[in-house]
Amino acid sequence: MSAQNVIRTAWDGVMNEKKNPLQNLPLMTAHMMMQVLAWMWSIIFALAFSSYFVFGVSVVGHALILSGIFATLAVFREAERNRTTDNA
Repeated sequence: MSAQNVIRTAWDGVMNEKKNPLQNLPLMTAHMMMQVLAWMWSIIFALAFSSYFVFGVSVVGHALILSGIFATLAVFREAERNRTTDNA
């Protein structure tokens, strides 16, 4: 298995809502759960490095990245929905 496939499989296992364990939840619930997990990992890394500054930066970074991913997903889904409606 190539390094690219390993990275893609790992990414899908966490970030792809159609392949990760949150796939059966509504999108908004899955988003909230991803935010909770991001905060949890931010706390773990901050404690591991004994730095509250690291925690703050990590929380903001995780929140921005996950919000951007889910906003993009929502736009793509809406575009797909409109495309199928317009073509019907």
